[in-house]
Amino acid sequence: MQHRPQTTPSAILLILTLLVTPALAYATAPCDENHEDIPAIALEEVVSGLSLPVHITHANDASGRLYVVEQRGVIKIISQGRQTLSDPFLDIRNRVASGGEKGLLSLAFHPDYRKNGFFFVNYTQKIAGKLNTVISRFSRNTKDRADINSEVILLRISQPYDNHNGGQLAFGQDGYLYIGMGDGGSQNDPHNNAQNPATLLGSLLRIDVNTSDDQTSVPYTIPQNNPFVGKKGFRGETWGYGLRNPWRFSFDALTGQLYLADVGQNDMEEINLIQRGGNYGWNIMEGDICTPAVKAPCQRDGMIPPLHTYYHSKGYSITGGFVYRGKEIPSLCGTYLYADYVTQRIWGMRHHDGKLLAEAEIYRPSLTDKIARKLGKYNLNISSFGEDENFELYIAEHTSGKVFKIVAQ
Repeated sequence: MQHRPQTTPSAILLILTLLVTPALAYATAPCDENHEDIPAIALEEVVSGLSLPVHITHANDASGRLYVVEQRGVIKIISQGRQTLSDPFLDIRNRVASGGEKGLLSLAFHPDYRKNGFFFVNYTQKIAGKLNTVISRFSRNTKDRADINSEVILLRISQPYDNHNGGQLAFGQDGYLYIGMGDGGSQNDPHNNAQNPATLLGSLLRIDVNTSDDQTSVPYTIPQNNPFVGKKGFRGETWGYGLRNPWRFSFDALTGQLYLADVGQNDMEEINLIQRGGNYGWNIMEGDICTPAVKAPCQRDGMIPPLHTYYHSKGYSITGGFVYRGKEIPSLCGTYLYADYVTQRIWGMRHHDGKLLAEAEIYRPSLTDKIARKLGKYNLNISSFGEDENFELYIAEHTSGKVFKIVAQ
């Protein structure tokens, strides 16, 4: 149960911080939620020929471009005319350990990118045979090319295993950078990282990249309104914890709510609405059940249940999406879209105050697609959703290297 906080000095500090922190330019979206039936969608191919795309985003610079992250360590630009530029925006293949769940995993442009040219990446790297997650900042050289020599490493986080690296970066409407970290891998979190707030693993982090710590030379600071600042046994960067593998999360462009899809273990996939300081249960909980191989029965006190779950009879690996706030499909407005990488299905979901109002499978492959899939000639392994400057949505098809736009059926 969540209790209403009293107005404390910390609360006042939080309010003042939000007032003075520059909000993102795209914080207000054009469409309001409606409660009609969730419509089916279609997919319109934008580009092909990419190599294992895992993330799609934009720079909020009025260019109309999309930026696609390739797992091997390359970022490509898709022009407004739907052409992939021949030269990459960034190529750091020589720094990236790729394959399986490793690689260059996401990209986030600074809210003031048009002026400062800063962007941030999340990738895995092996040093002396040991895997690390690297969060770093690069600078733009020209509008089409990053400065390969401009890297400033913000965080280097040791990974005990090769899987469950998380990988998402995104700026919130508060101007801070949020970072999704998996539990470190293997199965059932053998090191109990997700329930150990002294580690950065199994957590959602929140840092201020606009300032640096002069005493330690760390190129970021911890916002003083982070929930665990100064608390013994907690890392101050932590915004929420108890996560297994938060592969994709996003902010609703209208409300600012943070939706996080956490990939499950043996039974269940889940979607969480992230709250400040929340514990989301892993590895004690898998979704809204006690983790069978770890804690059965289990103590659930103090853990925030998911907004939505589904069992592995429906899908095996959730890919979180976005709340649709575009103009081209009005009946989809206010719907959170998500997919399953394995079963190649796309759903839409609406809720109010944490209560599910409607859910529907919204992408229904044609008969031709179904036949092609059975013949091994059609794939829809959705590694990521993406949003453009007009709040229209896209998906990255990991296997075939294509990007599709979500359009009305």
